[in-house]
Formats: sequence, structure tokens, C-alpha cells
Amino acid sequence: MARKLFCDLCPLTYELSRWKGIAFRHLQDLRCSSPFARSRREEPLPVLAYRHASLIRRRLGNVDMRLQENKAVNLRLAAPKVSGVLIRPGEVFSFWRLVGATSARKGYREGLMIKRGQPSQGIGGGLCQFTNLLHWLVLHSPLRIVEYHHHDGVDLFPDCGRQIPFGIGTSISYNYLDYRFQNPTGTTFQLLVWTTDTHLCGELRADAELALSWHIRSEEETFVREGDRVYRNNVIDRECVDKRSGNLLSRETLKRNHALVLYEVPEDRIMEEIGDRKSTRLNSSHPSRSRMPSSA
Repeated sequence: MARKLFCDLCPLTYELSRWKGIAFRHLQDLRCSSPFARSRREEPLPVLAYRHASLIRRRLGNVDMRLQENKAVNLRLAAPKVSGVLIRPGEVFSFWRLVGATSARKGYREGLMIKRGQPSQGIGGGLCQFTNLLHWLVLHSPLRIVEYHHHDGVDLFPDCGRQIPFGIGTSISYNYLDYRFQNPTGTTFQLLVWTTDTHLCGELRADAELALSWHIRSEEETFVREGDRVYRNNVIDRECVDKRSGNLLSRETLKRNHALVLYEVPEDRIMEEIGDRKSTRLNSSHPSRSRMPSSA
């Protein structure tokens, strides 16, 4: 039997671990040598680098739709905290340094969270959709991800209006599980984020044209039976293309997903395990697996 972590012993040890993580992050940031992005501009920068919109209310298995309605409120409160921020050359964007801690006093509501690989709920839940959007924008740019956490190893819900590849989402929890990226270029970038009645919308803009474009592809999508369990596999690659010539400059594997499926999959979609093939474990350039709750 695996030995329990200190945070898993009881609610008190969990809270102690959480506050320790928050305090440690504050100390880390005091020693951070790179400046954080803080300045804002209401007027959009002239060049659109990439845009995306994600559906806010989705049917997720048997999850109470009330949590989806509350998520809409949480996203609406958080969006203005980020929208308009400029990421100048050398600066680091930090989601939590801009949004701050969520609380009922600030108007945040209980939304869906993931705790120990299972659906849960908590104040501010659902903000992972915000950082999912940011992550998707950043992957289509030269910005460099410096902190990224993800819900690793489980596929909780069947697809519902999926627009981005499975397994590329983010996991956040104030403030020790953050989403951060740095601007290593000489170009200034800007994030614009807003909500409509149905969607969370975002744009990544720049003050100069970009010579390159980036494309994300999901390959080898399969459901595979291993013993009495079903796993979902895919490989996520990123291609960099020269806009002028159309030449492919580079291709990198961002992630290999091998996730335990926690819902019923139609039999005709499941491949049987062949021989003694070993599972491919997740591999990402900046990942960290979270055992603490995060805002799904």
C-alpha cells in the first residue's frame, strides 16, 4: 500500500500544506529576478497573433449544471483582471498575481474542481478554463512557458464540444499552482480576454508582425483496453512554420497522454491491448502533476 502524503492525512494537514505552499510561493516571488507583467493598455495592440473562444457551459457527465452557471460568474469576474495586460520583453506573466485569491466576499461562487483525480467543488472553481484559453493562445506564439501544471493520468468526462486536443489543459490553485510564461522576444504582447453569454473569448496581440506561425496537432488518438481498464492515448505535436515561405522549420512533441478513462466508452471505439506493450507515460516540456485541488 502506497504511503500517504502529509496533505492527504486529514483536512487539517491539507490546509497546513496549502498555506505552506502559498507562503513559499510568496517568498519565491520576492527572489524572482524577472519582472512580472503589470502594465495595461485599453487600446488593442495593432497585430492579432491568435484568437480563440471556448464554450462556457458544457455537459460534463453527471456534474451539476449549477456549477457550470457558477463558473460563468467566476470567469466574468476574473477576465477584467487579465484583459489588457502587456507582456513586455523579458517580463513574466503570472495568472494568480493578476487575478489574486478567489473568495465569496469578492463574489466568486462554488464551481467544479478536481481533487485527487475526482470531481469536487470549491469557491472559484472553473478558472482552469481561463488558463486553458491562455495556454492555447501562448502555444501559438514565441512566448516561453515557465510554469504549467495539468490534470495528469485521468480522463474524467466524455468529450462535449471539444475544440482543442485532449490532454492539453491546465491545472491551477491559488497561488502555488500557477500558469506563467515569459516573453523572450523583442516584441511586446498583449492579452485581451472577455466573456459573452456563451463563450470565454481571448486574443493574443503584438506590436509587430510575427514572421512565424505555430500549429498544434493531435496524433495517434486511441482508446485502449489494458486488463479491465480503458486508457485514452494521444500525442500532441507543435509545428513552427515560416509564414513567407511556408516551410516547416521545426516539429516538437509537447505531450504524450496515457490517461485512465473514468466513464463508459462504446465498445466499438476501444482497441484491445496487443502483446506486452508498455504504457507510454506523459512527457511534457514544463509539466508538473498536481495532487492538490485545482479549479477545473
